Amino acid sequence: MKKKTIHILSIESSCDDTGAAVLENNKVLSNVIAGQKIHEAYGGVVPELASRAHQQNIVPVVDQALKTAGIEKEQLQAIAFTKGPGLMGSLLVGTSFAKSLSIALNIPLIPVNHMQAHVLAHFIAEETQSPPPFPFLCMTISGGHTQILKVSAYDTFEILGETIDDAVGEAFDKTAKLLGLPYPGGPLIDKYAKKGKPEAFSFSEPKTPRPLDFSFSGFKTSILYFLQKEQKKDPSFIENNLNDICASVQRSIVTILMNKLKKAAEISGIRHIAIAGGVSANSEIRSTLKSMESQLGWTTYIPKFEYTTDNAAMIGIVGYLKYLDKDFGAENTVATSRLDINS
Repeated sequence: MKKKTIHILSIESSCDDTGAAVLENNKVLSNVIAGQKIHEAYGGVVPELASRAHQQNIVPVVDQALKTAGIEKEQLQAIAFTKGPGLMGSLLVGTSFAKSLSIALNIPLIPVNHMQAHVLAHFIAEETQSPPPFPFLCMTISGGHTQILKVSAYDTFEILGETIDDAVGEAFDKTAKLLGLPYPGGPLIDKYAKKGKPEAFSFSEPKTPRPLDFSFSGFKTSILYFLQKEQKKDPSFIENNLNDICASVQRSIVTILMNKLKKAAEISGIRHIAIAGGVSANSEIRSTLKSMESQLGWTTYIPKFEYTTDNAAMIGIVGYLKYLDKDFGAENTVATSRLDINS
């Protein structure tokens, strides 16, 4: 029996990137993203400016996604969109557009949990890698989240560990700000770290009450005090040691993440290990995880770069999986800034 062809338009607007994608079943036909450079001047995302930019971007981005996919809107079977978590003003733009279009086309509306989408991006059809089998562990690392999840089904997630304060992406960005690097600073730390010596400086791993939880608040403070101390002795310390500082900070963060992930694998007995989220684009995290594959007998799953940061393709794959189960949303579905991983 021939597999039914399902076309889904998906919309992502949880933060400062406006995304639209078209999927044919689990295959991505288009994945369009419009960024917002206006936030660079403020050193972080300004919610009000973000929502205004989404209003300007969403129509042309959706139009481009459909044209790139070669699909007319009348060929769509459903509209998937990010319900949350995220910035409320930004979410409202995507939610309103998705609801209006689904009503106009008389097709199902599919609300998607943004954090589930990061994890399930691994189920986008790719020639180079198969999706992980259930159950698998996934470490989701981004500017707002740091979690280790046990994923038992596409809609069943168990939090084994999570940050008790700041997320790892914030640790990267705040460190970059201390170093005088522009926003977003995480990718720049990765860039400069490649030229530095990771053993040049050492930073201790924060202790947490539960073995699989993370803490980065104290870690950021220790970097601040370290830089203040060294700059008193040498005002040009950062300028003269930028590469080594970046390499040392990055190595410390990666060590923290991998120690927790290794412990989670030991406790759970699961050997299929995935990473997801914007920080999973970091080159040292990717290479370190790959090296642990051979050392520890893991099978690792690393997403393509375009599916790590916020994008609509990952929303679309969740939409497709929910469509197969006829798990649709109502017209009165509302966006929410906070959303549990299983909601």
